[in-house]
Amino acid sequence: MQQTLNTTLLIIGGGPGGYVTAIRAGQLGISTILVEGESLGGTCLNIGCIPSKALIHVAEQFHQTQHHSQHSALGISVSTPTLDIGKSVEWKDGIVDRLTTGVSALLKKHKVQVIQGWAKVVDGKTVEVGDTRIQCEHLVLATGSKSVNLPMLPIGGPIISSTEALAPTSVPKRLIVVGGGYIGLELGIAYRKLGAEVSVVEAQDRILPAYDAELTHPVHEALKQLGVKLYLKNSVEGFDSQGNTLQVRDPNGDTLNLETDQVLVAVGRKPNTQGWNLEALNLEMNGSAIKIDNRCQTSMRNVYAIGDLSGEPMLAHRAMAQGEMVAELISGKHREFNPTAIAAVCFTDPELVVVGKTPDDAKAAGLDCIVSSFPFAANGRAMTLESKSGFVRVVARRDNHLIVGWQAVGVGVSELSTAFGQSLEMGARLEDIAGTIHAHPTLGEAVQEAALRALGHALHL
Repeated sequence: MQQTLNTTLLIIGGGPGGYVTAIRAGQLGISTILVEGESLGGTCLNIGCIPSKALIHVAEQFHQTQHHSQHSALGISVSTPTLDIGKSVEWKDGIVDRLTTGVSALLKKHKVQVIQGWAKVVDGKTVEVGDTRIQCEHLVLATGSKSVNLPMLPIGGPIISSTEALAPTSVPKRLIVVGGGYIGLELGIAYRKLGAEVSVVEAQDRILPAYDAELTHPVHEALKQLGVKLYLKNSVEGFDSQGNTLQVRDPNGDTLNLETDQVLVAVGRKPNTQGWNLEALNLEMNGSAIKIDNRCQTSMRNVYAIGDLSGEPMLAHRAMAQGEMVAELISGKHREFNPTAIAAVCFTDPELVVVGKTPDDAKAAGLDCIVSSFPFAANGRAMTLESKSGFVRVVARRDNHLIVGWQAVGVGVSELSTAFGQSLEMGARLEDIAGTIHAHPTLGEAVQEAALRALGHALHL
């Protein structure tokens, strides 16, 4: 027996984009239904950002303890540590559970009706979930993205995706990561620190090909130190399950047989457009993503697409910002999505942050820029954290000193993304940052010093 529900706003997908849209809409008094097929929080909270950072933390703690059991400059000595990965995963699951329960409570608090199930689009105002039919005035599509699979490496058995890598029952003796982007390297480094022998196969000529070579150099050095083997300019041909070997074609065209216990496929993500009858809307596309304007509107009136479904950059914080805006647009406010910059953070060891234009971007845009870096080797706080590698880099226009970009690589630099984002969003010039007193001793002093150096008078270099 089919029942019909009516609502002003219907959201498909309860990830960071969808649930934030729903919370904001609820705050604005818009009658809202959210449909989610799996768990609230989407990829980010359940099988992405949050669990990966938890596993990275476990790996780092274990690695540090092992370091202290061998040769610690800090005078700490411990006996050789052991790892109960089951307990680690339990701890990670506890965090995920607390966060998803929190999302659920917030939705309830703001009177959002959550329907558990898989949505099937009928038209721009009608969606079916099982035998429930929902009629709406506004439809927000927030179905996210999924891992890209390689036809020659179907997921199953020893071949895993990031989802399985984040819920290990044991640590493999050997792991080969296919893909040297941020997901592959974040997890590859974590598994190496947990004790696996790790190799990374990347088709391009360097790791993290989306970032410039100067920025990724400290990560490259750290991988060497950790003993992660890199196979650059290598392409995967297939997997022999009999001999547990991955076939790889090297730059000379020869085939290598790499023995391994597991293969992690991490070659990227793509918009999740399949399986919910999106075709019925016949929307304009932008490659594999849905085409949107600066208000996240699709080619159909009152139908919006946000987050990974609308293409790059596929970042949870972009999805959240878009969702909040869409809820306000539906409530009648005037908004558009035009951030000056969206920070991209890579949680490798050391971490990477890119906000705004890199030196190469500035050149490509025809801007005459000053580029200036300040090394953490000259920063007192970095020394006390035993982390002297990396730097902060600023990119500013030569004519008026307007800052157009920040980049950093080093331990803990993910937290500097806030300062970088704010300075760009507020239109800061080099003089603004150089003239702001930064607390000592902090890593953030390197931000001020980079600006000072760009003006020709760094104090500590």
